[in-house]
Parts: sequence; structure tokens; C-alpha cells
Amino acid sequence: MANNDNLKFLVCCANGSGSSLMAQLALEKVLKRNNMKCKTHHCPLSEGKSAAAQYDVLLCAQNFANMFTDAQAKGVKVIPLKNVMSDKEIEEKLKAEGVIE
Repeated sequence: MANNDNLKFLVCCANGSGSSLMAQLALEKVLKRNNMKCKTHHCPLSEGKSAAAQYDVLLCAQNFANMFTDAQAKGVKVIPLKNVMSDKEIEEKLKAEGVIE
């Protein structure tokens, strides 16, 4: 999966406004640092639950990760985050999952 510019990332938070936007910006920083041009989208959990299967990678706060077991079963990589605003944590977890090298 490494260096795939066609990956689609979904970032979810409770309301889809504050923390998911911050996490999306942190994710985009990580992708840019790794020279990846991927599509990113942020949304509330309600939208994310129904849309998750259309994405390759989903990022959310740790306490919401268990809401995406259906998407995981369909092959979506679900990345739970302690700090959704930490580009360092996002990069470490994406590397650990083999999304980036």
C-alpha cells in the first residue's frame, strides 16, 4: 500500500467540524511530507459510519474506533488516534500500518 497516491482517507469526529478538520489538516501535512497526493475528507461519525467502506483509510479518536468494525471487515484500515491533532502520531500510525513507508 506504500506510496499509493490514489488512496482515499476519511477523518471522523463526533460532529464533523472541529477536531476532524484539525486531524485532516494534520493528515495532509503528513501526506505532503511523504510526497503523497491523496484525497482526504472529514465528516461527522454519522456520515462516516455509512461512507467508511468507500475509503481506504479511516482516522478517528480512539474511543470511536469500535464503531467502524464493519468497514474494517471490508478492508478499510481504521487508525485510532490518541491525539487527533498530532501529525507525529498520525505519521507513526500510518507507517506502522504500512500506509506510508
